[in-house]
Amino acid sequence: MQNLHTFVYNKRPLEPKKAHQYRGRFAPSPSGLLHFGSLIAALASFLDAKAFVNDCGEHGKWLIRIEDIDLPREKKGASSAILTTLEAFGLHWDETALYQSTQSQYYRDILSSLAHQNLSYYCQCTRSQIKVIGGIYQGHCRTANCHSTASAIRLINQYGLHQFNDIFQGDVVCNKALANEDFIIHRKDGLFAYQLAVVADDIAQGITHVVRGCDLLEPTARQLTLFKTLNSSFLPCMTPQYGHIPLAITSEGYKLSKQNKAPAIDNANPQPALVAALMFLGQAPMPELAFASVEEIIQWAINNWQRHRVPKALEINID
Repeated sequence: MQNLHTFVYNKRPLEPKKAHQYRGRFAPSPSGLLHFGSLIAALASFLDAKAFVNDCGEHGKWLIRIEDIDLPREKKGASSAILTTLEAFGLHWDETALYQSTQSQYYRDILSSLAHQNLSYYCQCTRSQIKVIGGIYQGHCRTANCHSTASAIRLINQYGLHQFNDIFQGDVVCNKALANEDFIIHRKDGLFAYQLAVVADDIAQGITHVVRGCDLLEPTARQLTLFKTLNSSFLPCMTPQYGHIPLAITSEGYKLSKQNKAPAIDNANPQPALVAALMFLGQAPMPELAFASVEEIIQWAINNWQRHRVPKALEINID
């Protein structure tokens, strides 16, 4: 399941100077229960935040965002179940959880401002039409003056950012043609596009660091472009620093995901999964942690978190 369009080089970033603050987040979608792959991402983002200490002795903040704007994919009760699981695994967040479903007016305001500044347009092209011309959208509707009915909204991509320095993976170069696309920020079905919502909410929550799985390396290029577009036009903002951890995959090459029906982690017995997640992240947990409490495991992990130990790989087979 290697991403053929993204290239990762060997150079990792230098450890950053002490920033004034660290605000990280974990942003699951309520399309199912948390599985081992989810735990790895949650734990990595939590530890990277909590291991941070600024010059005033303040630890980083870790926030929760429930990405619940795709109603057709949402499972009833999943949002509360996700929060219950995080608490059972000792991953306690610092501020009130943000639900994307409460952010609709904020997203609409951003869409309106982009349109007002001629930074977006309506598009009626279908996926099949784009596939016929090679899979890369060529900006056909930029000058077509499409009607809003049954149309998506695309961002006019002025920057095409396709390279960035990743906390764990080093220098990353994404597919340049894909990164130059005018990408969708509002879908034909009326739903807000992931790229718009995630950037808007990172701005709203003041996120400084994003730690997540390598399946989101490619979308990072578009998010960087959207951050720059907003900052250069009407919404001053700071672009977060990104770090992508390896994906957990099966021997068949499938990543652990809700879509692939990965089994849920066990709230009643979190210790084995926590230790396994620390091993996956290269943190070399000491054997005694197998008999420790959840609180002891988490505290050890915070005290011993080392970014450079995280494997520099896109995916790791866990079978």
